[in-house]
Amino acid sequence: MLRTCAKYSLGQVVRHKKHPFRGVVFDVDPEFSNTEEWYESIPEDSRPAREQPFYHLLAENDQSFYVAYVSEQNLMADHSGEPVDHPDIPEMFGTFHDGTYDVQFHMN
Repeated sequence: MLRTCAKYSLGQVVRHKKHPFRGVVFDVDPEFSNTEEWYESIPEDSRPAREQPFYHLLAENDQSFYVAYVSEQNLMADHSGEPVDHPDIPEMFGTFHDGTYDVQFHMN
């Protein structure tokens, strides 16, 4: 059964359960919606189920900033209270408070 209710919301800071990065949710797909190539590139023993929300994140680790696409099962809320330093955040979000950024998409 497809569960379409996302656990995390736009602007929320989350972290990956297995890999050392965190990010801000800027979009959510109700189920897997990336390429087959991307899906097949994940080792089979750690490949997430397709039938769950997948999150687009403005992500950061100790080395870089990037956009990540992560299944709900591999995320957890970030309770550090620290903002994410990704350079694209000001274009999409407003003020940071209590682990969440105010959604503030600038439309062209």
